[in-house]
Amino acid sequence: MAMGFVSENHQILSKIATSDRHGENSAYFEGWKAYDRNPFHPTKNPHGVIQMGLAENPLCFDLIEEWIRNNPKASICTPEGVNEFRNIAIFQDYHGLPEFRNAVAKFMGRVRGGRVQFDPNRIVMSGGATGANELIMFCLADPGDAFLVPSPCYSAFGRDLGWRTGVNLVTVNCDSSNNFKITKAALEAAYEKAQEDNINVKGLIITNPSNPLGTTLDRETLKSVVSFINEKNIHLVCDEIYAATVFSSPGFVSVSEVIQEMECNRDLIHIVSSLSKDMGLPGFRVGIVYSYNDAVVNCGRKMSSFGLVSSQTQYLLAAMLSDEKFMESYLAESSRRLAKRHAIFTKGLEQVGITCLTSNAGLFCWMDLRRMLKEQKTEAEILLWLKIINDVKLNVSPGSSFQCSEPGWYRVCFANMDDDTVDVALKRIRAFVDQGKRGADHSSTPLKAKRPKTNLRLSFSSRTLEESVMSPHMMSPNSPIPQSPLVRAT
Repeated sequence: MAMGFVSENHQILSKIATSDRHGENSAYFEGWKAYDRNPFHPTKNPHGVIQMGLAENPLCFDLIEEWIRNNPKASICTPEGVNEFRNIAIFQDYHGLPEFRNAVAKFMGRVRGGRVQFDPNRIVMSGGATGANELIMFCLADPGDAFLVPSPCYSAFGRDLGWRTGVNLVTVNCDSSNNFKITKAALEAAYEKAQEDNINVKGLIITNPSNPLGTTLDRETLKSVVSFINEKNIHLVCDEIYAATVFSSPGFVSVSEVIQEMECNRDLIHIVSSLSKDMGLPGFRVGIVYSYNDAVVNCGRKMSSFGLVSSQTQYLLAAMLSDEKFMESYLAESSRRLAKRHAIFTKGLEQVGITCLTSNAGLFCWMDLRRMLKEQKTEAEILLWLKIINDVKLNVSPGSSFQCSEPGWYRVCFANMDDDTVDVALKRIRAFVDQGKRGADHSSTPLKAKRPKTNLRLSFSSRTLEESVMSPHMMSPNSPIPQSPLVRAT
């Protein structure tokens, strides 16, 4: 009866709503389901799954909490700030509060070292980076058009950019031979192949700093990218939502700086920004599109009415971001704490012979486990991942979820937990590696896992997952992720 009901519903719903482009059948989602069923807690469930698939940054929450306590008038929900309630609670123009746009523009400039200024009149709001990325696609491309995306790339781009817009993604293959650097040759090859396949390429989207690599693009690479899109007369969308997570050299170079140094058509340049990673506030749902194209700003403003940032949130953040002394201190301390956590985690991995791609930004490491694979194939990568989920009880994300062309790389997040949980995770990894070494003395295949009976697909559109807000030990009770048998395959 239930099955018939589901089938009947599927028939009366829209093709967009019932399509699989959201990507819940991905390995990325499956790891979160395993965590959801058995979340780690230091005392209540010490043998549970540790969430290392969540790129969240609560390391400086104490600083924000202190600022809120010291600035009660910044909120309309306090006795000190309630006098502004009537002004903020009523309808607000979808341009956004002027003080909010001014504060965001100043924040973006501060994060980029003051080397570039941003016009608050070009700030377009959206509901988080997810909404901002979709909004810019709606503005730039029609259903069936395509955007080039260098790999490895953010797992949820398939969902964010294409699920409701109908935009397709064309992978630009990058590999470890040059630390996954984006080259003009790789861009040209992907573009030419798309042309041969009669695919209309409308643009290129890049992440800088990179998710999942944790690296920043150098100035010359950015210039090469801008030159490429200028020659092809296609758009460039720069997802810079990790701009303030840089914790070591080289520093962050924004596309906004590069276009000041070269001739190009600025109407083709667009930036996506957010406070989810830089300030650790994904629950506030603050996404920003900053475009140098007047038409895009005007169209984006109209579309942003479907995903505005709450005026209450705008009001609070306008005060916080405008506090120059606090912001200078916050960004410096955030960088210091990220650097410390990154060092602790990577050194812990090195002690057991595991290396990571050298990185200087982000909330994660790109961990190299290629030598642990029985075969250099995606299937072997998934089998090892299943073992890590089921036996080691760590939710890390396999490289195939990020369109990585080389099996054996895994993204592992290190910033979304406390120091004690990091220590537990490292101890589990150490025990796992030691077990593998002991097994190697008796078998040529030390890492065994039963092949999962699953219809898990590894197509681009299936490798997606929304990185929604969670605490270090417990997934949101409102999580939309259904249960799945895949991770019980061992």
